[in-house]
Amino acid sequence: MTGQLLSLDLLAGDHGSLLWRGLLITLLLTLISWSIAFAVGAVLASVRALPSRVCDRLVALYVAYHRNVPLLVQVLFWYFGVTAVLPAAVQQWLNGHGGGLVPGAVALGLCLGAYVSEDLRSGIRTVAHGQIEAARAIGLNFVQTMHCIVLPQALRAALPALVNDTLLLFKNTSLLMAIGVAELTYATRQIEGQTFRSFEIFAVSTLIYLGVSFVIMATGHLLEQRFQTARR
Repeated sequence: MTGQLLSLDLLAGDHGSLLWRGLLITLLLTLISWSIAFAVGAVLASVRALPSRVCDRLVALYVAYHRNVPLLVQVLFWYFGVTAVLPAAVQQWLNGHGGGLVPGAVALGLCLGAYVSEDLRSGIRTVAHGQIEAARAIGLNFVQTMHCIVLPQALRAALPALVNDTLLLFKNTSLLMAIGVAELTYATRQIEGQTFRSFEIFAVSTLIYLGVSFVIMATGHLLEQRFQTARR
């Protein structure tokens, strides 16, 4: 009971607001990065489906880079490296709109896009080649075939893997603490530094991460069930 009272007291006032804002920024980062990742992954998977060795090797190189270079290094590269070569006006805009939030979201999205492309690539392999030939026979071009026939089916097949990727992305948003983004882990560290109540605030933060992760997993499970029902 004492621990519960201490936790409730810890979340009152400014500390609770700080933690809440950190959670909102974490969810915003997850949404933005996931949107980037899905768009990039869909394009890469489609390009790799082309009968071209050059395209296949270029995409494979992209995937190899993002899967083998530590994500924190990629985040730091975008924050310190890429932004340094941008025009001064763009740098000022970034500094006025969250600082590391945009570069961090881009770094996370591009990295996860490599994983999404591999998941969709595996899903594309489950689509019967006869469906692709039939689509081309009725006059659909490559882009239309991928958009209308192949990718929707690949998405269903890859859904479990995509849910796992979403969980990975949500947890990896904590890395942006390294570039000063005030997400959930950053807020937790701030509160811990102000109150020195490490166990309590990290316990609360852990429960929040677990709660959101369970919501993501439950949503993915519901989507899988819905797709299975639709197939029947």
